Amino acid sequence: MSSFRPGRGHGESRKSVFYTNEEWELLDPNPKDLEESMVQEERRKQAPEGNKGKRPLRDMIGSYKNRHVSGDPSAEGPQSSGGVSKPAPETQLQSQQEELERLKKDLSSQKELVRLLQQTLRSSQYDKYFASRRLSEGVPKDALDLLHRKDDQILGLSGQLERLTLERESLQEEVRTLKGKVGELREQRGMLVETIQAKDEVIMKLSRQLSESEDSTSSPTGVPGSPAGREQPELDRLKDSLQGYKTQNKFLNKEILELSALRRNAERRERDLMAKYSSLEAKLCQIESKYLILLQEMKTPVCSEEQGPSREVIAQLLEDALQVEGPEQPEQAFVKPRLVSEYDIYGFRTVPEDDEEEKLVAKVRALDLKTLHLTENQEVSTGVKWENYFASTMNREMACSPELKNLIRAGIPHEHRSKVWKWCVDLHTRKFKGSTEPGYFQTLLQKALEKQNPASKQIELDLLRTLPNNKHYSCPTSEGIQKLRNVLLAFSWRNPDIGYCQGLNRLVAVALLYLEQEDAFWCLVTIVEVFMPRDYYTKTLLGSQVDQRVFRDLLSEKLPRLHSHLEQHKVDYTLITFNWFLVVFVDSVVSDVLFKIWDSFLYEGPKVIFRFALALFKYKEEEILRLQDSMSIFKYLRHFTRTVLDARKLIGISFGDLNPFPLRQIRNRRAYHLEKVRLELTELEAIREDFLRERDASPDKGELVSDEEDT
Repeated sequence: MSSFRPGRGHGESRKSVFYTNEEWELLDPNPKDLEESMVQEERRKQAPEGNKGKRPLRDMIGSYKNRHVSGDPSAEGPQSSGGVSKPAPETQLQSQQEELERLKKDLSSQKELVRLLQQTLRSSQYDKYFASRRLSEGVPKDALDLLHRKDDQILGLSGQLERLTLERESLQEEVRTLKGKVGELREQRGMLVETIQAKDEVIMKLSRQLSESEDSTSSPTGVPGSPAGREQPELDRLKDSLQGYKTQNKFLNKEILELSALRRNAERRERDLMAKYSSLEAKLCQIESKYLILLQEMKTPVCSEEQGPSREVIAQLLEDALQVEGPEQPEQAFVKPRLVSEYDIYGFRTVPEDDEEEKLVAKVRALDLKTLHLTENQEVSTGVKWENYFASTMNREMACSPELKNLIRAGIPHEHRSKVWKWCVDLHTRKFKGSTEPGYFQTLLQKALEKQNPASKQIELDLLRTLPNNKHYSCPTSEGIQKLRNVLLAFSWRNPDIGYCQGLNRLVAVALLYLEQEDAFWCLVTIVEVFMPRDYYTKTLLGSQVDQRVFRDLLSEKLPRLHSHLEQHKVDYTLITFNWFLVVFVDSVVSDVLFKIWDSFLYEGPKVIFRFALALFKYKEEEILRLQDSMSIFKYLRHFTRTVLDARKLIGISFGDLNPFPLRQIRNRRAYHLEKVRLELTELEAIREDFLRERDASPDKGELVSDEEDT
């Protein structure tokens, strides 16, 4: 019959849709079975249409299931008996066993049902065989309908058999689960029995002890010699001590809480007082700065030159105000704070000793710096951010990152600057150190000490002229002089093409304020051989001249109004900025600004010099624009950088207000201007050769031409 279904071929006519897990083989029926099947088929045709279909088989299956279910006495569940109650685990165990028996009976009934279904399937296969023989002669319509109904019946029985198979598997799984639960209940029952036995033993033991104690208490206990009489006072005393200790502990805990609250309040008040003290000290610095300026103006009036008592008083007040604070008496220290010390934290002298007018300006500048420093301390310090950064890198090495760049641009704290500078130098000189032997610096230094080179004499002449206003280099016996000499001599042997150039001494001197000799040597290598182009520190200073032309282009691009103003008055500002680039602002700005510039310079490279040079002009742009003659402009440009005190504002201009320009742009402009300078030098060399030829051709004017050439 399955051969009439869509998608089935004649080759599959002997394969039934209804199947089980067991393999079935269809056999050809014998003639007797075929005759019986034909008789049954004729009877089915004569039967009414309502009796055809699936109903007889369904009724047979339903009656069979009802017969088995109704006859199963275990379906009613366990009956409670009126006898003696059993323990809970035994009752549960019995119910589980009864459930297991009931499931076994259900399983046997399901097997019987499967057997009946198999018989029905066998008869259906006979019908299919009979139908296939008759279909070869021509199939009537009623026979075809009958075949369709039989096919539907087979499909229904197949689905029912699959459901019953799944139900049987689930029942088997439930049986296995119940067996596991029965095993667990048996183990629990054994444990409970053991626990009950142990408790019975403890109860018996306690009962014996109780009976013995009652027998002992029946005798008099007040006898001094009995053990109970001796232990009772000691027990009472210990109880009293315990109670006292508990009370004392509560009192001490309360005292600790109160003291902690008092300590927190005291710390808060101390912070508030320190902030107030810093604010008052900053205001005092401002007032004293204005006081000095006022005294200077009153000392030299415009309309009168007579010497009077008031002039003497003002001069005395001015002299007292310019005195640098020294060690004071303890009682004076509480009256007046030390506003300006003789040296700052870097070793630079705050107030010069020679010129009185310069001393006044330096004192005012030192007071303004102290005011800015005190104001910054009241805000969130960058030191906290640096502490957090070093805590996060405790178990790993420092690495270049945007976070580190922002921290360095904001400024490295004084206590961390040595570590960060050394890391920056190692980062840039890693390729050089990898190709050198250990002790390379000491080897160079030993050569320099054993044999002098042409640079040694000039180095000795410039040692005391390096940073005369710094206590570390102020005299021949200062601790920094010998270190400076060693580093410069070692570098002159490493790079004989340069040897020594005026300006290298200042670079090394600044590096030695935070680095050891060998690290300062590699810092100089970083600046000369990594950051700056070739011929920057040679005798021609060709690279330095190229950078001035690059800076002129950047100034015209970033600050066009100021550039036009300077060009209008024909002010050659490169005469001022040349030294900025050559020594990286050493002796051009105040020390606080200088070291913040060096922080970014050692990390990011030479583009920082261009940024801060532009920022300095941007900082004082309005003041320069107000000047209307070339002499006053040039005089102002010579000293205006010493009046830039707010390092935070300058950093904001350098890395915020100015549009960023990459290092690649600077390199391209350097290459362009370098080619132009070389062409100009070639032309100058040609002019010089023509001049020499003319001199040789005019012997009468040789002496005059020689003098002009020397000039």
